[in-house]
Amino acid sequence: MTTTPTWPLPRVLRDRNSGLYLAGVVISGFGTSALWLVSGVWVKDLTGSDGLAALCMLAMWAPTLAGPLLGTLADRTRRKPLLIGVNLLLAALLPTLFAVDSADRVWLVFAVLFVYGAAGVVHDAAESALVASAVPASLLGDFNGLRMTASEGMKLLAPPAGAGVYAAYGGASVALLDAVTFVVATGLYACLRVRESRPEPAPGGWRTQTAKGARFLWAHPRLRPLVLAGGTTMLFAGLSGSTIYAVLDGLGHDPAYAGVLYAVQGAGSVAIGLLSGPLLRRLGERRFAAYGIALTATAAGLRAIPSDPVALACSAAAGAGLPCALIAALTAVQRETPDALLGRTAATANSLVFTPNVVGLAVGAALVELLDVRLLLAMLGPAWLLTALPLLQRAASASRTASRSPSDANPA
Repeated sequence: MTTTPTWPLPRVLRDRNSGLYLAGVVISGFGTSALWLVSGVWVKDLTGSDGLAALCMLAMWAPTLAGPLLGTLADRTRRKPLLIGVNLLLAALLPTLFAVDSADRVWLVFAVLFVYGAAGVVHDAAESALVASAVPASLLGDFNGLRMTASEGMKLLAPPAGAGVYAAYGGASVALLDAVTFVVATGLYACLRVRESRPEPAPGGWRTQTAKGARFLWAHPRLRPLVLAGGTTMLFAGLSGSTIYAVLDGLGHDPAYAGVLYAVQGAGSVAIGLLSGPLLRRLGERRFAAYGIALTATAAGLRAIPSDPVALACSAAAGAGLPCALIAALTAVQRETPDALLGRTAATANSLVFTPNVVGLAVGAALVELLDVRLLLAMLGPAWLLTALPLLQRAASASRTASRSPSDANPA
């Protein structure tokens, strides 16, 4: 007699498609994380401008604002060929950065990063849609958690490696490394066993088709609260993230100590990614997201205490709590959305969840100049905590409805 493993990693790796997908995420994520760090350093070295260096992240994030429109492409063609095509496009595009050798060619870095970001939006939409058909429904929670673990793990490992390659060989070599990871990931995605039929032509133009995903998401009673909770969480995460250097001042550390706190936070995210599958099965999406939000909000409020051990513990707690709402929302979108709408719905959900983070960072940067950081965090924690209450109330209501037996509803 054989038993099915309950630990997430063996469960995922026993499924061929899940294992291939996860390997592709790890490899391409390594290259992306390395380039993410190096692009800003490269521009700073060439121009001496902090502002231009910061624009690298803006160039990569800006296309998410067009997420619903770009995601529609994933519903108008087969997802596997689209995913492979996007990877090959980026692999061919990145070596053009070998032409960047002076400040007057920095514009090429921004152009490549902008295309990189737009391709990433299409890639994520196609991947989310294809995962829903290539990975068994029972493994979606485990897979999405491990995907988060892989992404956060690469954020810990890849930047130092990228910095080493940059110091030895220059920025273009890091771009070439990233291109190679896309080629390897393309080979893994090509090995996926999935049957896709060509989508039927849909009535209406791009605008009409894009709106269908947004309308479906807004009208769905389970998806809307999860996506809104994810977006609110990322808004508060941006506000909290903007206080990091003020917190370090209060602790008496120089800005470089932020790397320690980010590493501890990343470790917390890796841990919750490993546990998210079992927790989702036990708690359901709403309670899993709500408990994660509550943990992150509590950690944000306690960061007002000027103590190194508290700061480290709060970083680990925030790293564990923050991904919960994101994993819950993505898993629910994949499970609840019809295949024909999944690309644009996933892209719309990603835009609604991640765009508020940029707003939060901007607002937080202004508030931290106006308010004492301890007061700001003391207000932020309880306000953030309130966003978990609607999810808990809905989860309790759903639990009472599910526990009501037929004889309760139709007494003899």
